[in-house]
Amino acid sequence: MPSSRRAFLGAVGALLLTGCSSDVLGLRRAVRVAVSWSGQELRAFHKVLDGLGTLDYPVEVVPLGDDISTAFGARSTRRPDIVMLPQPGLVPRHLGDLEPMPDDLAPLGQARLWKDLLTHNGTTYGVPFKTAHKSAVWYRPSVFEQAGVQPPRLWSDWLSLNRTLTQAGITPLSLAAGDGWVLTDFLENVLLGIAPSVYVGLAAATDPRPSQQPQFAAALRLLGSMWSATGVLAGGVKESLVQQFPDALIEVFGHRRAAMVLASDFAEPVVRSFAADPNDIGLFTFPPMGPGAAAPVVVGGDVMVLPKPTRDDARDLVRRLSAPTAADPWIKEGGFLVDGRVSGYTPELTRLAVQLTKPGEQLQFDLSDQLGRLGDINGLWRVLTDFLIQVGGRGADAVPGAVDAAIDAMRKVEES
Repeated sequence: MPSSRRAFLGAVGALLLTGCSSDVLGLRRAVRVAVSWSGQELRAFHKVLDGLGTLDYPVEVVPLGDDISTAFGARSTRRPDIVMLPQPGLVPRHLGDLEPMPDDLAPLGQARLWKDLLTHNGTTYGVPFKTAHKSAVWYRPSVFEQAGVQPPRLWSDWLSLNRTLTQAGITPLSLAAGDGWVLTDFLENVLLGIAPSVYVGLAAATDPRPSQQPQFAAALRLLGSMWSATGVLAGGVKESLVQQFPDALIEVFGHRRAAMVLASDFAEPVVRSFAADPNDIGLFTFPPMGPGAAAPVVVGGDVMVLPKPTRDDARDLVRRLSAPTAADPWIKEGGFLVDGRVSGYTPELTRLAVQLTKPGEQLQFDLSDQLGRLGDINGLWRVLTDFLIQVGGRGADAVPGAVDAAIDAMRKVEES
């Protein structure tokens, strides 16, 4: 999944925040760090760097946005020394481009959330910097109280909740369909909730074929049951399709034209910046799909990797950024989770952090990231965008045909 944070305050702000160091400090070349962040997140990362204290080398931050994968392109004196990769699923596909992590850092890439992606034949090629909880739903408690409803305990409760809100004249959901990864996040949570073994199998397959899995079609039907309901989407399908991630948050908490939005933990700074009432912020996590089922928890994150050939200065910076307190300045800004850490956050993010560490939780990495080209903008993104167009607000009768069309479209992507 391409970077989930790319557009908070725009690329212009990102360029203004690019590291101001030159290539040399004295005669020492800068360590160039490629990141996908912009705006508020990029500023927070600079605070992290400032908190590392005096370094023996300059650091240059290179914001690449959605083009972060170009960091593995042709080597030159201007190429990055460290890549903050927002798609951990790319690591297994770029082993030939990466240096192993230093032995003292290797265990960080072998934790339960990361091992399958960041290690190969016992060698670690990346270490986590930031973890993303992609099963969070932010909402306004005052709206729920007004309608006399509670956060859903099951998927069916969520559908009932939407109907109750709609009947009360309240639009339930703001959807950032302009960012296709939001649509894949929705589908991934549903699929993980109903068929965890299928989800895991698709993630691990060398030649995944989602269209051949009946559970994939079942997940589409369930998703269609929500998106097809009349009046469930703020602005309808037309506005949803052009709405970017930050806009969807502002629609709920700033303009107050919807009750809730599926949005990862990194949405927190935007939610708090634009909330008309700072006390009217609530959060629940994606509910189980049925009684006795485990709640799905889809996880993403940014990992540090070292493109070949690396230098001692780059290894030193990775060590410093891996320290337990290195991210504290960003944690204070909000919207940042550290793998395995459950303290120092706001109450909302503390709940998410605890869920990420509970034994037995149904945790899996972002599937679209692991599907390669099948999960990108020309694959699952496009399939789900077309699916939304066909079902959005059109009622339950539109769902079966839209599911069939989506399966056919997915099959064509698989065979291309």
